[in-house]
Amino acid sequence: MKLNRVRRRRRRDLQKTGGDEDRLSQLPNDVLLNILERLDTLDAIRTCILSKRMQNLLAMLSRIVILLSPRDLFRMNGVVADVTNKMLRTRSPHITICKLKVRFILRLDDCLSIGKSVALAMATQKLDAVEFEISNQRWYCSEADLRYFARQFNNFVGDCPDAFAGLTRLHLQKMSFREPDMANILSTCKRLESLCLFRCDAGIHSVLRVEHAALVELDISFGGSTTVELNFVPKLKEFSYDTWACEDNPLVLGFVPRLSKLSLTNASISDRILVLSELLAGAPSVRDLHLDFRRLKIWVRPERPRLVAPVLGKLRTVNLDNLRDGCDIAWTMFILEAAPSLEELCVTVSSHRCLMERTLSEETDVKWEASARDLKHKNLAKLTIHGFQPDDNFTGYVRRIMEAAVNIKEVSLHDWKVCKLCINRKVHPTNFRLSIYPRTSEEKDLVRKKITEGLTMASPAAIRFRPYCYVPFPIDE
Repeated sequence: MKLNRVRRRRRRDLQKTGGDEDRLSQLPNDVLLNILERLDTLDAIRTCILSKRMQNLLAMLSRIVILLSPRDLFRMNGVVADVTNKMLRTRSPHITICKLKVRFILRLDDCLSIGKSVALAMATQKLDAVEFEISNQRWYCSEADLRYFARQFNNFVGDCPDAFAGLTRLHLQKMSFREPDMANILSTCKRLESLCLFRCDAGIHSVLRVEHAALVELDISFGGSTTVELNFVPKLKEFSYDTWACEDNPLVLGFVPRLSKLSLTNASISDRILVLSELLAGAPSVRDLHLDFRRLKIWVRPERPRLVAPVLGKLRTVNLDNLRDGCDIAWTMFILEAAPSLEELCVTVSSHRCLMERTLSEETDVKWEASARDLKHKNLAKLTIHGFQPDDNFTGYVRRIMEAAVNIKEVSLHDWKVCKLCINRKVHPTNFRLSIYPRTSEEKDLVRKKITEGLTMASPAAIRFRPYCYVPFPIDE
């Protein structure tokens, strides 16, 4: 009986408030639009179902972003095509679309629907930025599958050239193109400013030649045995190449006068060594350099300052990532010798337990001798070391840096980076080295003294100890 009375009371309360507008609908249109544009467009549509007035706001959105997870895309790729078509067809042509971003799977019927809707919108409305993220339908792909999906994508571009002509960003996954295909794609995408290729190559000993007048960002991951030639990319500012397997030179920098950020990542087991004075000869404007060695062989050759200084003159920031634990890091000093404008240097030495069984046991030390005993660097302001251990390898390195960098303000010393796999991985204690990072105040003071003793210009207060960092470790799908 008591439960029934409670239910009747709740029903009466709902009837009393049923005619009132909810608080969200009472907000001004500009506030509601601001809220809706912070949501994924599908979530915005679900929200607007609650109110007829809010449904009218969908045609006024300046941002249309439809990003489903890969798992959901397999079920709802057709919904993405339908929503894209409806959003573009029913909106006011007088309101500029600042951003249109759609992620979808390469299913021809859905692709054609999206492509033709976008092409029509480009012809009748103003679109500032248009981005496609396109992947194929399979988690695992054979070489035949990769070639098949590349042919499908080429057909898509051929059927919707107007849509691709106005595209500003393109992200492709898991396709194997022929060498001429990428040239055709780039020539069709005249407005393209950003291109991301994940597992897209053209086979063994292939060459990806890039010539584009508008491209600003280029990101290539798992490029296979592909050499990338940036022949003519006058506006390119950022380039990233992650994991190559070619024995030839993986990268050739042609006319890239504005290239300021360069990132190279590779787990090398070959004898191929990159020479920065040759690699960067066509790109002396690089200001931010990131090299990731994936805890394997050092694939960069230390050079004499007189050879490499002409290409490192504008360098401001250097990140040397995933040096193998136990490797002598003194060789990295050659960058300091050759880059007088360097302001920040970050060195990461990794000891991932999760990779112990996959790590090669070959020697990874690099032979290097200092060119100048009395090196003085006036611009280096910050040194960061991840994976610091209070042994001679690290303390001697930090001491040498602080002695050379007369204006250094901060030396930040971190313990090893830890990823989730490391925490969960059970490895036999003989297979990895335990961290001896200083924990107590006394231990930290002893390390400061060891580094700065006898250095008149070095302040112990500049040395700061940090706890370990948790970093999500990239896992190949």
